[in-house]
Amino acid sequence: MKSSEENHTTQSIPLETVQESLYAKREKIYPRQVLGLFSRLRITSVFTLLGIYYIFPWLTWDGRQAVLLDLPARKFYIFGLTFWPQDMIFLAFLLIMAGLTLFFFTALAGRLWCGFACPQTVWTEVFLWMERWVEGDRPQQMKLDKAPMSARKFRLKATKHAIWIFFAAYTGLTFVGFFSPIRELCVNLWHFNASTTETFWVFFYGFATYGNAGWLREQICIYMCPYARFQSAMFDKDTMVLAYDTQRGEPRGSRKRGEDYKTAGLGDCVNCTMCVQVCPTGIDIRNGLQYQCISCSACIDICDEVMDKVGYPRGLIRYTTQNILEGGHTHVFRLRIFIYGFLLLSLFLGWMYAISQRSLVELDVMRDRNSLFKETETGFIENVYVVKLMNLDEHAHSFQITAKGIDGLQLELNQTSELKLVSGEILDVPVRLIADPKQLKQRSTDVSFQMQATDAPTNPKLTTVEQARFLGPITR
Repeated sequence: MKSSEENHTTQSIPLETVQESLYAKREKIYPRQVLGLFSRLRITSVFTLLGIYYIFPWLTWDGRQAVLLDLPARKFYIFGLTFWPQDMIFLAFLLIMAGLTLFFFTALAGRLWCGFACPQTVWTEVFLWMERWVEGDRPQQMKLDKAPMSARKFRLKATKHAIWIFFAAYTGLTFVGFFSPIRELCVNLWHFNASTTETFWVFFYGFATYGNAGWLREQICIYMCPYARFQSAMFDKDTMVLAYDTQRGEPRGSRKRGEDYKTAGLGDCVNCTMCVQVCPTGIDIRNGLQYQCISCSACIDICDEVMDKVGYPRGLIRYTTQNILEGGHTHVFRLRIFIYGFLLLSLFLGWMYAISQRSLVELDVMRDRNSLFKETETGFIENVYVVKLMNLDEHAHSFQITAKGIDGLQLELNQTSELKLVSGEILDVPVRLIADPKQLKQRSTDVSFQMQATDAPTNPKLTTVEQARFLGPITR
């Protein structure tokens, strides 16, 4: 039971204090610009990924858009490959490989995805570049925001947001351009002839880009991204993480140039707070690894720059492991890394092989459910099937159906016209198989149907075989 003094202390806490501790108002973060090894790698990643995003819809391949996810036609064009709804298994395995890749690199080197390849990081980086180009670097931005509204401030803010909105709108246009031919889309939008769905997604994705990269920024990483919450489950003491060397840097403090700081009991950290100023999420890496850290490595670049200026060795903040920081040894290539790597490599090779060997035609055989078999006037046994032909190639082809499995087996079609299918066409064909009862050794006999393109008989991808059963009377 609490004492009366403890109860009085608890009851005397002002309500404002409790509210402030629970609901911290967001303060805008002004990341300082830094140049170094990791910043150059991040810039390279941004240009590479955005280049893929913005350029691919404009490329052409074999007279069509090179990358087009045509949902109404149920066709996914990826350069020379065409995927159909039947090929969704490849997408499923691609997603599995993407997840396994995330586990692999997280276990190996922490949040590399977040710092260098996450769309939120990539677009936020571009929006920061545009903001610095208009308003200046960190001190100039902070001074501008604190200044009262003036014609200059309004002009700079309006210019920045106009550039942001234009870039976000083009981002939304490009996104829809992956699902609708982008050249036609641009013409339709210009003449206000675009469909309601296309217009909605252009504005929605553009607005999402403007809001996430321009306004929310680090709040997406801190509050909305689930990866920050479960990343620790994939870390161990041998995971390469971005860390501050406490044993070398503490106790931190300022000192005069040329002063013997070790005699004064100081560590290598000069407490310049530059590592905090460059952090896009506003954390202090010197307080240890935190879930808000996206491993962008900007603090490594700026700390190395400061160490060069004061004449200290680099690496006060670096990629290292917990075992090394504690004075032990590390094993980067350990069992879990080999397991992840082996599974990832096996899945990738199997995925590539399956794509290279996939058939461009499909054949389904369904028996007539009204009768098991029928005896013809000549005493032969007849089975009726419905054969479903599918042409998954980009070009039209003529096809021939044959059957084998019983000596003297005859195949008759209910139509005499040529079986010609255009790209994506599905055709149901009634088929009769007729066999001599003397050749039937048992009640059910395995037969096989073969579908082959007559205009490309040597192409194995345009030939497929489907198994079925031929039923007959019980032989004595």
